[in-house]
Amino acid sequence: MVVTGARTKGKPSTNTPIPFDLGLVQHLRVNRSAVEARAVELGTRRTFKVEAQAAAYITAIRCIDLTTLSGDDTPGRVQRLCAKALSPIEKEIKDRLGIGADPLMVAAVCVYPAMVKPAIQFLGGRIPVASVATGFPAGQTFMNLKLKEIDLAINAGAAEIDVVISREKVLTGKWKSLYDEIVAYREVCGKRAKLKTILGVGNLETLTNVAAASAVAIMAGSDTIKTSTGFEPTNATLPSGLVMVRQIRKFKDLGLLGNQQVGFKPAGGIRTAKDAMLWLTLMLEELGPEWTKPDLFRIGASALLTDIERQLRHLVFGRYSNMQYLPMA
Repeated sequence: MVVTGARTKGKPSTNTPIPFDLGLVQHLRVNRSAVEARAVELGTRRTFKVEAQAAAYITAIRCIDLTTLSGDDTPGRVQRLCAKALSPIEKEIKDRLGIGADPLMVAAVCVYPAMVKPAIQFLGGRIPVASVATGFPAGQTFMNLKLKEIDLAINAGAAEIDVVISREKVLTGKWKSLYDEIVAYREVCGKRAKLKTILGVGNLETLTNVAAASAVAIMAGSDTIKTSTGFEPTNATLPSGLVMVRQIRKFKDLGLLGNQQVGFKPAGGIRTAKDAMLWLTLMLEELGPEWTKPDLFRIGASALLTDIERQLRHLVFGRYSNMQYLPMA
């Protein structure tokens, strides 16, 4: 069995804000019934069998932001996570898949700002470190502290910054204020780090708000728009993801971004290989194969890798591993 599809080298951040256009926001309306019907349809559109299934699993691994965001994180825990990020599946499985000599790593390791240095020290530049910032997960702190936290995380070595927006600005329709907020985050990141903007869809109440917040985040220069922190009542769902990627597609099709491209990251509650396949299908159907590579697609997860490894072992050897033998279990 041979699986192809090598990891692509990450591109530096290039997105810059485009002028704010209230017309791209205030007239948005989302038909929830149609979105939910399309989301259900996605699960029936594509099936991955044998080699195609293995290749899809490997693609998903290469797009994972392997994450630990716990209050009891320690440098040792972060370093163990980094070790798994560098070697996400057993060599025995890689050899049987025909990719034993090829590098296979996750897209990035995502941690709190205080854990960036231990991650950097262990990884040694082999994969990027992403840091959450701006008062993650609630974002309920002073703006000057949010900006300082971004700067400190970048100075510690973070190559990607996952910021949270002020959800109250969405709920109260303060679209220009939200745009200015994200532009300020963009300016601190500059060309030093990618800006991944978390909308917190579980707090936004309506899919119309999700669409509007996505449009504002895209206009403000986000490199990636992300569904959730993982701490909201509801996190990544296919309907919200569909609404977000449709905004990316709209800006792309209208030529509003020039040569810039905006990525997408679902995060929160993505635990099974089947979940990952649904998100890959969404990207293929709505944006095309280019958006199934780590430059433009990320999956924020911690437990997901364990299930993908189990599924790959079953494909290769015809049996599942006991969970206690998997390092991430």
